[in-house]
Amino acid sequence: MEFDYRITVFTPTYNRAYILENLYRSLQRQGYTDFEWLVVDDGSSDGTDKLFDAWQKEDNPFPIRYVRQENGGKCRAINHGLELARGELFFTVDSDDYLTDDALEKVDRWEKELPRDGNFCGFVGNMSTGAEPSPDTLLPGGFLDGTSLDRYNCVKGERAFIFYMQIHRSYPYPVFPGETFMTESVSWDRMANDGYRLRFYNEVLTIYEYQSEGLTNSGYDLFLRNPRGTGLWFRQKAEFLHYPLRTKLGMWYGYVCDTMDMMTDGEIAESIAMPKALVAPMRWTHILSHKIRKKR
Repeated sequence: MEFDYRITVFTPTYNRAYILENLYRSLQRQGYTDFEWLVVDDGSSDGTDKLFDAWQKEDNPFPIRYVRQENGGKCRAINHGLELARGELFFTVDSDDYLTDDALEKVDRWEKELPRDGNFCGFVGNMSTGAEPSPDTLLPGGFLDGTSLDRYNCVKGERAFIFYMQIHRSYPYPVFPGETFMTESVSWDRMANDGYRLRFYNEVLTIYEYQSEGLTNSGYDLFLRNPRGTGLWFRQKAEFLHYPLRTKLGMWYGYVCDTMDMMTDGEIAESIAMPKALVAPMRWTHILSHKIRKKR
């Protein structure tokens, strides 16, 4: 397949007009210019569109493509971005992050270093808060060949993922009515389960500064407000990592406790792939244990 650009730098954004310029200026500082900046605005109401009206008129060595969609969450924005992308490599850079000055040069070089065996779906750079070294796990030898599933054990911390666009496009995010969030791990882990590998590098590509209203800082409340997407992630992890029954029971119990006021027993069982007959006993166990703790 022919691509118009080597890299699509993709940014999903929602009401981040106050900070997006950091990313924009970092793109202007790149020495490597064979890329497009594709932005999907997830229904912002803060004048983000006016920013891009101005930036698209500036004399940049890269094109800026800005599209709006009805608010539906980051994963719907990524799905839309994958449909529109014209680059060989798809690099998601969040709206509260920005790139090191040589980030795209590294992306181009690292891709050329990958084995040509068809087993790699992409590669991963490190992230940092800028002032100090990255708090993430440093890998012996400078890099590690693994899969997305290694993030649950030996590759800790925030990472910058770059995928072959055509492969990523084959793994769109499932969407659930009324839900606007799903961890990106759902698609990444599906790639891993299908045998696709990633190369994890120690070198930093992205500087991050999480905002108080951002997805990361929303914590587990965000998962609770999107229980079906969360249940899908949990049951995938259990399957792909071959959880023993004892671990599954603990996962199921936690999920029942968190969702029993929002979902029926049947919905809970279906969402996390557990026996429906276990939902009611776990629910009552939680209720009774809560009452006992209150009496103490």
